[in-house]
Amino acid sequence: MIAALALTGIWIEGPTQAVTQVFMLQNQDARLLNDFTLYGVGGALLNAASVGALGLILVYFTSINLSGPTLAPILTMIGFSFFGTTVLNSLPIIGGVYVASLYANQRFGSFSIMALFGTAIGPVVTHLMFYIGLPLGFSIPLSLLLGILVGFILPSLASAFLQFHQGYNLYNVGFSCGFLGLFLASVLVALGVQKPIDIRWNDESSVVLLLIVPLFSLFLIALGFRQDKEEHSLAGFREIQNMIGRLPSDFFDSSPFGSTLLNMGTLGLLYWAYVLLIGAPMNGPVVGALLTIIGFGAFGKTVNNTWPIVAGVILATLLFGKSLIDPGPLLAALFCTTLAPLAGQFGKIVGVVSGAIHLTMVEVTSHWHGGFDLYNNGFAGGLTAILVVAILQWFSANKRGGELTL
Repeated sequence: MIAALALTGIWIEGPTQAVTQVFMLQNQDARLLNDFTLYGVGGALLNAASVGALGLILVYFTSINLSGPTLAPILTMIGFSFFGTTVLNSLPIIGGVYVASLYANQRFGSFSIMALFGTAIGPVVTHLMFYIGLPLGFSIPLSLLLGILVGFILPSLASAFLQFHQGYNLYNVGFSCGFLGLFLASVLVALGVQKPIDIRWNDESSVVLLLIVPLFSLFLIALGFRQDKEEHSLAGFREIQNMIGRLPSDFFDSSPFGSTLLNMGTLGLLYWAYVLLIGAPMNGPVVGALLTIIGFGAFGKTVNNTWPIVAGVILATLLFGKSLIDPGPLLAALFCTTLAPLAGQFGKIVGVVSGAIHLTMVEVTSHWHGGFDLYNNGFAGGLTAILVVAILQWFSANKRGGELTL
């Protein structure tokens, strides 16, 4: 896929123009929401390929297996490189996580998943480097050092915050990055150098962007059927649909390989069809969201545990009189699938209610962290999961006249 993205990008723009666009993207303000396809579809594709290659190189040199927990962050990185992630703003975060592994006297392989997902807060690097009005001779080393510091802190936060939502928010590192971004944005506001968020959204669909997800999804489905016999793949696919999906859930480990590929491909086609049905543009952020869903099809998401959450967002959008194709509700309907384990564990009604709550949260949380956390739905999803799980567990513990527990 990475090679296909790179070759397609070069074919669309030509080698010189595509490379020029990629270099230009390195110094764009990467905070939410900046659709990189506005600067050239070919450059956005080549940028996605370069970021994906970075993720694969890291996986190769840390000697970890390609599995659900590694495919999910790589596809997520590729997806978010259409609207925020670049090689420049990713490397300092990855470097900081590497320093954390040295400090903890652990193999970097055991920290690599956090390093990949940690690129969610890469916009901090770009913003400090180019957008706070400091001379480059000072802003470049400052942003690189802060990026390394953020990456160094991230593993401790990710481990702690996982306990808060108990694995019911699949974008746990995004939740952690949201808290980091909240504090960083507060400091910049106090210093008077924080700029307001500027939403840049491409309203035009591209034929290439329209075809990326269905072609990749069909490839995964075909590969799944080829890997295992059709009956075996379908049986395993049905078994996956009954799984909760709570972190950590590696479907490659618990289910046949082909069945997991089938689940990934089916999720991609299903939510791609939803975007077409409502008439939304197939732009960078939308393609990024769909690739993230596909990636987590190996690491917690199923058709069965995602649709109630999405239905909750859709119902809340219509109830509040919003448009399904506006950037906020549209991306919330796709990224809200981070809460899939809630529907898997507690049922469809809880899933729908959780999706509705998530929509109200996600529309304000990006302002809290100043757009620095690209996985804003992970931040909002973590807060939603904490609320829902706490209430459900309290009622479960105190039903039938039990004593009040505080």
